[in-house]
Amino acid sequence: MLADTTAPGTEASTTASTGGPTTSSGRPPRSLFAGRPRPGEAVIRLVLRLAAGVAIVTTIGILIALLIPAIGFFREVPVVDFLFGDRWAPRFADASFGVIPLVTATAWTTAIALLVAVPLGLGAAILLSEYARPGLRKVLKPILEVLAGVPTVVYGFFALQFIQATVFREWLQLDTGAFSVLAAGLVMGIMIIPTIASISEDAMSAVPMSLRQGSAALGANRMQTSLRVVFPAALSGVMAAVVLGISRAVGETMIVAIAAGNQARIVTGPLEQGQTMTGFIASAALGDSRVGSLEYDTLYAVGLLLFAITLLVNFISIRLVRRFRQAY
Repeated sequence: MLADTTAPGTEASTTASTGGPTTSSGRPPRSLFAGRPRPGEAVIRLVLRLAAGVAIVTTIGILIALLIPAIGFFREVPVVDFLFGDRWAPRFADASFGVIPLVTATAWTTAIALLVAVPLGLGAAILLSEYARPGLRKVLKPILEVLAGVPTVVYGFFALQFIQATVFREWLQLDTGAFSVLAAGLVMGIMIIPTIASISEDAMSAVPMSLRQGSAALGANRMQTSLRVVFPAALSGVMAAVVLGISRAVGETMIVAIAAGNQARIVTGPLEQGQTMTGFIASAALGDSRVGSLEYDTLYAVGLLLFAITLLVNFISIRLVRRFRQAY
């Protein structure tokens, strides 16, 4: 038998079962990475840092561009009156700046959109990930993602002319006017379906096959495996997809500007019309208000509130994703 000639305090190199050299601790030897300098890697790292820096600088620039005019607005309008006032009439003689009507309309359209997009999007994701064959998946997924490429102004006219005028008023004979938050929310939900479905399908496809095989070995059928094994394992990715859908719904402009209406009032039902925050920004930023006036600064105050809501949603989503994230 040969004696062990390894010097004390050193780690002998062995060959892993995968064919790669490793040390006795299971880690690759340092010599694999300690080679000659690679200028290409340095350039790639520099480009990635520049990309991250551009994203950060852009976010800071957006915040500054919103914050400076908004400060001038809040010097004349108290923050409490802006956040909790129930009348929004910035262009009237007896002007009022309560943003609650815009917030309620935004909440209605977002909630309706999520009620449509989340079940259908997750159902499409489960179909593509767990049931569809590879050939069928290659056909269905691009077709589904085509919906994400349709211009939102087309969705807006579809909601106004077909959903609201034809379906609601002619076919269903609903007691509604020319606009409604229901029509805008339904079509906005259709627009969000590809986003939720695509990201959720990617998260479910990343779940190891061993979990599915273990579930099948215990006697579970495909539906039980999908809902009780794959879905919980991909929960962090699914939550990220839903939060991205919320952000898109809150920030959508053209659909709500065309189909939800331009009357700023507190919305109490889905068949009513109402003006959302983005709808007000789109209608008020047409050049009718003098730059630097209080009416003009309302754009930045509403934009800052919208930015804060989106930031809060993203912050909550990051916390939830980190909590439910699982590594395999």
